[in-house]
Amino acid sequence: MKQELIKKDFIDVHETPALQRIFPLSLQHLFAMFGSTVLVPLLTHLDVSVALLTSGIGTLLFVLITKGKLPNYLGSSFAFIGPILTVSASQGKGTAMVGCFLAGLIYLLVAFIVKLAGVNWLNRLLPPVVIASIIMVIGLSLSGTAVGWALNDPLSNPAKPAYSLGAVEVAFVTLAMTVVATIFFRGFLSVIPILTGMVVGYAYTALRYPQWIDLASVANAPWFITPQEWAQKHFITGEVFTAFHSPAAWVAALIIAPVALVTLAEHIGHLLVTANVMNRDLMRDPGLHRSLMGDGVAVIIASLLGGPPSTTYGENIGVLAITRIYSRVIIIGAACLAILFAFIGKIGAFLMTIPKPVLGGVTIVLFGIIAAQGMRMYVEHKIDFAEKRNMVISAIVLVTGIGGFKMDFYQITFSSFIHNLTIDNIAMATFLGVILHAILPGKEVAFGQTANEQLNKKIS
Repeated sequence: MKQELIKKDFIDVHETPALQRIFPLSLQHLFAMFGSTVLVPLLTHLDVSVALLTSGIGTLLFVLITKGKLPNYLGSSFAFIGPILTVSASQGKGTAMVGCFLAGLIYLLVAFIVKLAGVNWLNRLLPPVVIASIIMVIGLSLSGTAVGWALNDPLSNPAKPAYSLGAVEVAFVTLAMTVVATIFFRGFLSVIPILTGMVVGYAYTALRYPQWIDLASVANAPWFITPQEWAQKHFITGEVFTAFHSPAAWVAALIIAPVALVTLAEHIGHLLVTANVMNRDLMRDPGLHRSLMGDGVAVIIASLLGGPPSTTYGENIGVLAITRIYSRVIIIGAACLAILFAFIGKIGAFLMTIPKPVLGGVTIVLFGIIAAQGMRMYVEHKIDFAEKRNMVISAIVLVTGIGGFKMDFYQITFSSFIHNLTIDNIAMATFLGVILHAILPGKEVAFGQTANEQLNKKIS
């Protein structure tokens, strides 16, 4: 059923916008995920085109497995960067991909357990005060990346970024245009503020700082690469399957597998953010087990094709929150564009020319929107911060998560599995929130006054 955007507050996941609007809305999601999705393969020395292809395929499978009820886009996961580099340096990329394959299997195993056990236990472990704090962490912990892109010269060494007033200028223009489009534009333009901001920011950069845009790479790129030529040039499938037949490679690959236990916390956090944005219980319908299964299958497919493991993307959740367009058709369109762009050399090369300050301008809004969803949850559940218990839990989760508190086991030498394991800040904040809620007395206040009001109604 087609819906007119200007006549509704939102477009639901099963609805389809007008045909002429699908492409720009899908392109907006593609732009939102592009910077981070291509950054991971660049850092891990994997292929950017394969990353685009596997993110598109993974997203399509995710939508299918979740029965089209979860409008999440899956892009490259940052959590696997360190382990992939470690294993690739000593054992090769094929072995690293076997490790990613095992991580995907862990997702499927946990999905099976959740299917059998249900999600009531999760509701007890993650009350609103913990969930809201984690949601804020997911948004604000990424703020350093957004601000770094907005402040630093895109041509400087990423290891030693150099401050640039020009970068601030471009980021400010992009940010200002995004805000203006979000608040003041009407009709269709009001639902593509990210795309509008990036187009204006790119054009402004071309006029003011053309040296930041390398169009020579676009000119030298081919228009279209046949699937056979593309596979020969980009795939490392042969190396991956060779590693599958090596017992030594399996042992080395086990180093990467535990990372899945860390990214599971991030996955649950993103599902909770999406549920908060859409105002429905996605843990039960389509269910956490389906979302975990979809993510796991996407990770497995990526590993077999030589792409980085995938994860649901906060940037695209931010787009959902701003536009209030949850249509799965738009997410499917973005996934198809990613697959198409992987084979069209000039388009892929052009997207790579988007300057980091432009990405910084829009991600300031996107990541901030995610954090705002956490604050909204505090308000809606009437979390009482006069209660010391709520104050302590939220304070610890927020500071450890935003501050980058993590556990890196590189000093442990007796076990290669633990030695290469890092529990990142989001996972640490989640674990601390769960533990504090479990051990501190007075658990009922963590669920907010709304839950208590509903309980009193049932009793009366």
